[in-house]
Amino acid sequence: MITNTELEYKGNLYPNDIVDFRRDAEKLYFTTSNGVVLEISVLRDSAFRFRYATENIFEPDFSYAISESASIGYNKLEVEETVTEYLIITAKLKILVDKRTLRIQISDLEGTIINEDELGFHWEENYQFGGNTVKMSKITQNAESFYGMGDKATHSNLKGKRVNNWVTDQYAFSKDQDPLYKAIPFYIGLHNNSAYGIFFDNTFRTQFDFAHERRNVTSFWADGGEMNYYFFYGPKIAEVVNSYTDLTGTPELPPMWTLGFHQSKWSYYPENRVLEIAKKFRDLRIPCDGIYLDIDYMEGFRCFTWNKEYFPDPKKMVQDLKNDGFKTIAIIDPGIRIDKDYWVYQEAKDNDYFCKRGDGPAMRGKVWPGECNFPDFTNPEVREWWAGLYKELIAEIGIKGVWNDMNEPAVMEVPTKTFPLDVRHDYDGHPCSHRKAHNVYGTQMARATYEGVKKFSFPKRPFVITRAAYSGAQRYTSTWTGDNVATWEHLWIANVQIQRMCISGMSFVGSDIGGFAEQPSGELFARWIQLGVFHPFCRVHSSGDHGDQEPWSFDDEVTDIVRSYIELRYQLLPYLYTMFYRYTKENVPMIKPLVHFDQEDHQTHFRTDEFIFGEQILVCPVQEPNAQGRRMYIPRGTWYNYWTDEVILGGMEKWVVAGLEKIPLFVKEGAMIPKYPVQQYVGEVEVKELIMEVYYKNGVERSSVYEDGQDGYDYKKGRFSLRNYKLTGRENELIIQQYKGGSYISSYETIKLNFHGLPFTIDTIEIDHVQVPIEAVQLEGNSSIVVDKGFTNLHISGF
Repeated sequence: MITNTELEYKGNLYPNDIVDFRRDAEKLYFTTSNGVVLEISVLRDSAFRFRYATENIFEPDFSYAISESASIGYNKLEVEETVTEYLIITAKLKILVDKRTLRIQISDLEGTIINEDELGFHWEENYQFGGNTVKMSKITQNAESFYGMGDKATHSNLKGKRVNNWVTDQYAFSKDQDPLYKAIPFYIGLHNNSAYGIFFDNTFRTQFDFAHERRNVTSFWADGGEMNYYFFYGPKIAEVVNSYTDLTGTPELPPMWTLGFHQSKWSYYPENRVLEIAKKFRDLRIPCDGIYLDIDYMEGFRCFTWNKEYFPDPKKMVQDLKNDGFKTIAIIDPGIRIDKDYWVYQEAKDNDYFCKRGDGPAMRGKVWPGECNFPDFTNPEVREWWAGLYKELIAEIGIKGVWNDMNEPAVMEVPTKTFPLDVRHDYDGHPCSHRKAHNVYGTQMARATYEGVKKFSFPKRPFVITRAAYSGAQRYTSTWTGDNVATWEHLWIANVQIQRMCISGMSFVGSDIGGFAEQPSGELFARWIQLGVFHPFCRVHSSGDHGDQEPWSFDDEVTDIVRSYIELRYQLLPYLYTMFYRYTKENVPMIKPLVHFDQEDHQTHFRTDEFIFGEQILVCPVQEPNAQGRRMYIPRGTWYNYWTDEVILGGMEKWVVAGLEKIPLFVKEGAMIPKYPVQQYVGEVEVKELIMEVYYKNGVERSSVYEDGQDGYDYKKGRFSLRNYKLTGRENELIIQQYKGGSYISSYETIKLNFHGLPFTIDTIEIDHVQVPIEAVQLEGNSSIVVDKGFTNLHISGF
């Protein structure tokens, strides 16, 4: 007798009643009668991990995203049981676990709901691939807004949007197109002036619906793996971002030259063309630190080779560039050409390092070199081998940085643009298919590259840039937003993307200034430079198919404007370096959307254009052609117009004059902004005097300046300088207190203070409580003085 053996389609499945609870230190386990287990881990009083297993079995607990140095520890953990629920109480939050449905409600200690399940956890069996599609739905709170999610080319506020994470090579992407090059499944919710964050640490394709399908429901789900998410409570957005960034990590300090201006193109070759570009920068006195070599420097696009026709003596060329202050950065892609005479291919083949299809043969795909195999960077042995391949490039040739591209991984001439889903990966001892490993492939390539560059650059610091990334990639690499287009719309997109990336834990980021595809007008290029110099990573990169895009490629007016803004970036290097220090040490994003700056002002919740550069500079790019100014929102507080010193009260929209030579730029009152002299490259000149632009405030403001040797690792041994300033302004006096930490001795002996907005005429100056003659501090009118760098208390008064 033949019976119907077709699998029963069960649809969505749900946990039912809790039948068991146990506690193991900071981990709490709730088991239902149908075999669902909820593990709640208390990381801190305001941070939790929620993990759900079906059929009573958790997957091995492994993550590429989580930093080994993440902060763990709480002050209070109590569990109470009632007839209907379990109540978990920490020093900051209460969590209710419903006994009947396993649904969660999170509130503050006063009982205000922060986040709560709608259907909560549910799942659907995946008959095609095995395992489950795991789902979570939450109630969208009244007037709730959503931010984060990394590399999304859409409005800053994600309310009403649906996005998905599947790292994708998306050439010439458009506004609202999704997915793109990065997968960062982290979002921030904001309602009732209270913020929280959720990080869904699942590397399968994930999707997020922010009240798109149903206006009162926010949901996220994955094609496989576990429902495994972290919850962070603020109530400030800054605290949420700090917690997520602490969990996934930050990079070490980069060498300062990486914060200078970089020039790239697909491609600069042969070597005399590279040297010609470099010479033109110096001849025109346009500062530049980095020159990039795209795929044409290789022999037949084979990684770790040189085209001897184009580059007969690469070591000499790199040295010649170095002698003129340029650092050379070279591209390396993951595709290894199938060629038995190619040593990299043969080594990988002999050691079984290539990714394999489900039935055993090596994964084959077409990329720039032609038919290629691809190393499995999720295998630690492969990563170690890959790191070793950089010895010649870095230690012998003298390349200073490596640029990983096409590592989504991108595969040409296939509809999916990437590996087939049956490709197998080691996943650090947790074998899986490409469905799980796809989103982390690029990050693990960048990680292997970082280890190699770091090893062979020592005692200098490494520099790596990647196109593809997953959460946590920032520990190893910088990034950029991929193959954009030379349009005004893409200028807007770049602005939004960088803000979003920074509050998603990945601050060392920039865009292809001017656009990669197509050709910008001189006006668009100038406006993009004006934005790009205020991004953490500042690089022009363009396709060779669309004309030249160097700073001098347009008319003299544009060249002069571009030069002036690149010079401004070099002046602001100590400010930018201090921003980076705070990012690495305090998890503070380098760029902040206005909602991060002031979430209590509801006018900031939907702003996309304006942002805070560091802590005290407000930037708003001009994003339309033929503009002589623009309306922008000035956040609450008092601000100085950088160009005119006009004092403006915030909390309102304002028309700001901004001809082609100007970008709307404001400085927070009380700020002390450090500056260096203009240099053609980092280290060209010895800094003989630190300049501090001091903006008067009737009140108190704090500022800081971080300095070290600008490269190398002495700073980790305490050889750094951290100058913390407290400015106190009153009607007829200004007091500046300086507190210095660290043992680094700066090259300069004096600090020049340029005053802005002083409401009195100086007649008395005291340094460390000793009155000094005005002429002894070189007073220039009422605007500036020069003091010894070691002062601790400066008291200026007048009438």
